[in-house]
Amino acid sequence: MTGVIALVVVVVSYFVVSLPQSSAETRNAMAGKYSFAEHGVALPASDKQQSIRPVNQAYKHIDAWISSVGAAVAMNDLDGDGLPNDLCVVDPRTDQVIVTPVPDARGDRYAPFELKPDPLPVNDVMAPMGCVPADLNEDGRLDLLIYMWGRTPVIHLQEADHTGLSASAFTAVEAVAGDNKGSDGRYDGPQWNSNAATVADFDGDGHDDVFVGNYFPDSPVIDPSKNGGVVMNHSLSHAQNGGGKHILLGKGGTAGANPTARFEALPADALPEEARNGWTLAVSANDLDGDLLPELYIANDFGQDRLLHNRSEPGKVSFATVRTDRTPGTPKSKRIGDDSFKGMGVDFGDTNHDGLYDMFVSNLTVGWGIVESNFHYVNTAKDKADLQTRLRDGEAPFEDVSGGNGTAWSGWSWDNKLADFTNRGELDITVTNGFIRGATNRWPQLQELAMANDAVVANPFYWPNANAGDDLAGSETLHFFVKGDDGRYTDLAPELGLAVPIPTRGIATGDADGDGLLDFAVARQYGEPVYYHNEAPDPGGFLNLKLTREQARTTGSAKAAGSPATGAQVTVTTSDGRKYVQRVDGGSGHGGKRSTEVHIGLGDAKGAVAVTLEWRDRQGEVHKQELKLDQGRHEFVLGDTAEEK
Repeated sequence: MTGVIALVVVVVSYFVVSLPQSSAETRNAMAGKYSFAEHGVALPASDKQQSIRPVNQAYKHIDAWISSVGAAVAMNDLDGDGLPNDLCVVDPRTDQVIVTPVPDARGDRYAPFELKPDPLPVNDVMAPMGCVPADLNEDGRLDLLIYMWGRTPVIHLQEADHTGLSASAFTAVEAVAGDNKGSDGRYDGPQWNSNAATVADFDGDGHDDVFVGNYFPDSPVIDPSKNGGVVMNHSLSHAQNGGGKHILLGKGGTAGANPTARFEALPADALPEEARNGWTLAVSANDLDGDLLPELYIANDFGQDRLLHNRSEPGKVSFATVRTDRTPGTPKSKRIGDDSFKGMGVDFGDTNHDGLYDMFVSNLTVGWGIVESNFHYVNTAKDKADLQTRLRDGEAPFEDVSGGNGTAWSGWSWDNKLADFTNRGELDITVTNGFIRGATNRWPQLQELAMANDAVVANPFYWPNANAGDDLAGSETLHFFVKGDDGRYTDLAPELGLAVPIPTRGIATGDADGDGLLDFAVARQYGEPVYYHNEAPDPGGFLNLKLTREQARTTGSAKAAGSPATGAQVTVTTSDGRKYVQRVDGGSGHGGKRSTEVHIGLGDAKGAVAVTLEWRDRQGEVHKQELKLDQGRHEFVLGDTAEEK
């Protein structure tokens, strides 16, 4: 009888929590507003081809698991032609960092090339994991920060004199100063294992800083000559034995033929103790409360994510952990700071037009596998003043609405991006999915591990096999959530031709051809990256702003795109009172980085719109300016005032 009751409870619970599905007619009508053309991405040749990396011998039986990350893509304007039509791709099949043009009519501007860290010391047991475009020496040209496993990050600074993008146009420098060269000339510095990085002005001094989040603790993860000296997470729900979190404070740089960039690595206590050692897979920095100091959301695998309220001063970084209050009906697993899920991606956007940022956090949400849920956190503060007061009191006033609005489940989910792909005035939510692709189902063994005692899971020996040919969520596809008229979201990836059964990792967005529509690129873990050109048939109005910092005249023959005003905030109000907020993003998420342009869809709004710009100048002074702008593309240089180019 007990078994029958349990079965009834399970069945009833399934139908209670199962979300209603849109009809085929409704889905097709929604999908008719979208259209994407798929294009392959040009890559340079490589003699190396792999799906499984060589790993520490202690990880040999789970080498596919250890090799399941590293596909990444960023979109931005690297060659200074005024469009974010350049891609930085990290391909784990070859362990290459690749710069390549988007595949459009101007795709022959330069040949795809690999960026190598020469002449910096390297060894055979390191691999790139991601790429963040940013102006790291403040000369007006975009550089590339490459974060890695087995090594501290490498910065590729763009030189002042070159006639086109190529490997020789960049100089590799260390992000972390120190003597990293051994007696044999090879790298023997700290073995960071980084899976997340972003650029933001954390201390408000007007200069960009860098956050790097590590997954594994410093250890020889991909060194096959070693047997041991490595660990796994000591819990599947509250692991605190992961890699360190690092803030690199910007201290200036120089341009020219031998450019430099200098960063000061802050001590661990720059972050609260509980935020230092999670297993970090994603991060986003954004000013939530209106003081132009960016908060940090750190998405951690195997346990608590962290939302950190920024209380810094110039030269002194200070963060405080904030948590969602415990209330009836809000389970611990869905409260910021107390959750137990597998945080793998995060992005900010205003999904309900109240002028306050909401958050979307992608988690492990596999039906009949490990059924957690994504977090669609809606901001519940009255306004920014109320939000600031509550954050200062240690409260994170956010409520997860993913279950009710259809965004709770998407698969083994990684990166996500909130963006308006039809300019209708609503943010779509794209989510990458999938883990290990093979023929042998390993879900039973993984579920056994999920029920294991925390005392044993930190030891790799006790983990079930995950090798070549094994499968865990390997056929899952990209999700493309679109908001319907009833406020609920529907995944339209199948209707849009985006549901390709190859594990995906990173999403990068940007208006690559300047036609007023956001395009996007996707990094795949076991396949070539892909670029989707946006061909929406009847888009709404839009505002696209390129916001750069005021600086001395740039010297050198190489074109300069301008130094992005990272963290600048844009609020748009239409004539009918609708509000839209967006920012100059320094690199949100897991493996994908959007363009630093600000793009806002305006729907059926007519005529000029009211725009509020807020920013910090190079001296750290805060400025605010009200403008009336025609719809379309605009460029502003931000100094004491905003001057349109």
